[in-house]
Amino acid sequence: MRWEAFLDHVQERGEYATPQEAERAARTVLALLGAHLVGEVRAELAARLPETFAVILLNPLQATEPLPPERFLRATAAWIEGATEQTVAWDVSAVLSVTADAAGEELTRRILLQLPPGYDLLFGRPERA
Repeated sequence: MRWEAFLDHVQERGEYATPQEAERAARTVLALLGAHLVGEVRAELAARLPETFAVILLNPLQATEPLPPERFLRATAAWIEGATEQTVAWDVSAVLSVTADAAGEELTRRILLQLPPGYDLLFGRPERA
């Protein structure tokens, strides 16, 4: 997926006023997601993202433990200035649903298998894990 198309979709789903807001959310969410994915799944997802976001996904800080969705949201909120639990859930869902679209159903299923239960909703794929 091209950079502009990815950001346009994030901006639309997140109802962001500017592309910069969509980019900030995408960078933050994908960096944290990258810390939770490993191996072939992370590499395949990176190959389907725009190059800048692929680099972010592939060069994350390492997570010491898999975060359940609620803690993932709190961790994301800590990185987005002014975020609340409600706004960060919107941010994460906007980015991860576009990421799932770029990944396709089969790869999204494998991504969800690497994450703790509950991420399916954040990816816009309820109960498909």
